[in-house]
Amino acid sequence: MSEDLNYIPRLQQQYNEVIQKELLSNLKLNNIFEVPKISKVVINIGAGSQSVSDSKKVNDAAAALELISGQKPVKTAAKKAIAGFKLREGMAVGVKVTLRKAQMYEFIDRLINIALPRIKDFRGLSPKAFDKFGNYTFGVKEHIIFPEVNFDKVDKIRGLDITIVIKSIKQQDSFELLKKLNFPFKSSRSN
Repeated sequence: MSEDLNYIPRLQQQYNEVIQKELLSNLKLNNIFEVPKISKVVINIGAGSQSVSDSKKVNDAAAALELISGQKPVKTAAKKAIAGFKLREGMAVGVKVTLRKAQMYEFIDRLINIALPRIKDFRGLSPKAFDKFGNYTFGVKEHIIFPEVNFDKVDKIRGLDITIVIKSIKQQDSFELLKKLNFPFKSSRSN
C-alpha cells in the first residue's frame, strides 16, 4: 500500500464511482446511504491443538497473518478451560486481524484477483454463507494461496477464516454488492 495520503485503492474507487450508483438503481433504494457497503474485513487463524503444548505455533500463525494482511495481528485467548484438551483459560489459541478503509479494499482486491484463482479445484464461493445480518464468512484451507507467503519458508499449511462485514438492509443486498465486486460465487444450477 502506498504511503500517499490521497491514495485510493482501485477497488474503492470503482465502488465510489460505479458500483454504488448501479446498486442504488438496481436495488431501487431511495437514498445513497441505504446502498450496501463493506465496513471491515476480519481474518482469523486458529493455531489448533498444537498451540497448547507449543506457543511457537501461535507466533508462526501471527507471522503468516501479518504477511497476508500487512497489519500486526492480535492473539486470541481461550475463553474457558477445557481439561480434555489441556487448555487453560486465557491461553493463546489463535490470531486475528481487522482491516478497515484502504487496507481492507487492497486485501479484497488481492483476494478476488490473485488468491482465490490459485486455489486448486476451485469451483466458486458458496452463495449461502451469509448470516442474518448480511455478513459473509468463508474459509480458505491453505494460506499459501497468497503470493506474499514464501512457500519454501512455510513449516505448516494453515487454514484461515475471512469475514466480510457489510452494512446493508437485506442479505440479498449484500450478495448483490459482492457480485458487483466480482466475488466468484458458484452458479446455482438446477438439474
